Amino acid sequence: MTADVAVSLSLLAGIVALSDATRRSLSWALADTGLSVYAVELVSTFQLCCCTHELKLLSEVGGIETRLALTLTYLASVVHGLTFSGAIGNPSGTLEQAYRTRLSGGCALRRIACQFAAAAAAKAAVPVMWGIGLSGLHVRHKLNGYRCMSPIHAPLPEAAAVELACAFAVQTAITHTRSVEEKYRVHAVAAVIATVVYAGGSVTGAVFNPALAFSTQFRCSGNSFLEYCLVYWLSPLLGTMISVLLFDKLVSLRSIKSSSLRLPPGTKDTKKTA
Repeated sequence: MTADVAVSLSLLAGIVALSDATRRSLSWALADTGLSVYAVELVSTFQLCCCTHELKLLSEVGGIETRLALTLTYLASVVHGLTFSGAIGNPSGTLEQAYRTRLSGGCALRRIACQFAAAAAAKAAVPVMWGIGLSGLHVRHKLNGYRCMSPIHAPLPEAAAVELACAFAVQTAITHTRSVEEKYRVHAVAAVIATVVYAGGSVTGAVFNPALAFSTQFRCSGNSFLEYCLVYWLSPLLGTMISVLLFDKLVSLRSIKSSSLRLPPGTKDTKKTA
């Protein structure tokens, strides 16, 4: 393991530890105010964005090998899943929760506002951390003016399709593992995340999270703001909702079919005879 990777791993561990301490403190301090869920959303999304910035730097500037990058992506996803304390950290996922009426419309909008505020805060905080010069990688990145090039390496329709497919796959995994015990579920979802990053990372970076993309991708040169909106905002939202609506429809059809199979022999379908 190189010194740069060791420093980055230490920084990631520090971010998670500090975020977890802050999350616990705010949850305790705001327990009786109803604001703790928004504080947790802010801190957790900030944690997600800061860690992703560092992993992105390791991969794109540090040039670590693909196997190590995917391993770190998987481990980071597991850690986020285990420490988020009910936070969603993804506007698309928040809208899915609102669609299923697990969240009210107002609560969902406030959570999304917290997610984008945390994404903007991480976007501003990460260069400050890099500016300390903890590793040679950070120093080189600072000397280059924290330059970032667009991760979109395909025509816009293809890039949009990749982000849509990534969001579809991750949302499908989340939907179909909800009944699984949490300590096992996070590993299943993390494995899917690592897989879609491997499949689509070379095309768009495989972000599939509008708030995270706002923090890590929108500052990069090479594409316009509207192009980033299409690829990193609209496409993940469509991918998530297609997954939700498709599998809701399949479950509904399966229930209807199961009910019809359970009818006693000779029983007529009242809908057909009405």
